[in-house]
Amino acid sequence: MERKLIALDIDGTLLNSQRKPLESTMKALQALRQAGHLVIIATGRSRLLAGEVIHKLGCSNYIVCNGSAAFLDHEQIYKHLLDREALVRLIDFAKERQKDVSLFGLDSIGRVTDFDVPLVANAMDSFGGVMPQYEPEFLSRHEVYQGCVFFDSSMDEEFSNAFPEFRFVRWHKNSVDIIPRHGSKAETILALAQKVGIAPEHVITFGDGNNDVEMLRLAGTGIAMGNAASHVQEAANIVTDSNDQDGIYKALRKLELVH
Repeated sequence: MERKLIALDIDGTLLNSQRKPLESTMKALQALRQAGHLVIIATGRSRLLAGEVIHKLGCSNYIVCNGSAAFLDHEQIYKHLLDREALVRLIDFAKERQKDVSLFGLDSIGRVTDFDVPLVANAMDSFGGVMPQYEPEFLSRHEVYQGCVFFDSSMDEEFSNAFPEFRFVRWHKNSVDIIPRHGSKAETILALAQKVGIAPEHVITFGDGNNDVEMLRLAGTGIAMGNAASHVQEAANIVTDSNDQDGIYKALRKLELVH
């Protein structure tokens, strides 16, 4: 059997609705590794916020910050930082509209504004993330791989038009990720596949969210979780059961990669 690259999102995919991996998922990942396949976590979380899941699942290969950093055997092999000058302008733009901005390094996070703490806390708590401390000088002290700006969908077009350097990917009703215009999980997954000599048709991706759509479309086999929104499912080749109903295991069994 040809060696596969299997990339899996965390929230809503590897984790169930109680934010835990299913036993069937744990066993399936172990079987994939034993068979010689390359298993990669591909998440919008930073390494700081993904660390506990990475450790629990025993993964040494992971893509974090929506593709802005990648690691093989825990060694960083890819970096794509946000444009610093554009970030300065974005922070000023958000301040004028009293919208909060948080910035992420690999292992650090800081909130550079302080307008609506409960709204930020609610969004971060939706996936069990930590509340960023107020650190207005974060940008001058850290490399920034990703950001979040906290606003509802009524302002999507305003921010997108003002900052063509970035893409704004919604993950919560009151928050979007800030990522490089030409960055994504998909681009980084395909770059990793090429680096390790795995053809695109042997790339398999699992996801459920807006930031997974590209990797579902571009993979040889894109698998959407049953709990994904309809537009995410439409981007996939296969729709499996939900993250509470052994969706990962069932899809891998259908592909005859596990028993």
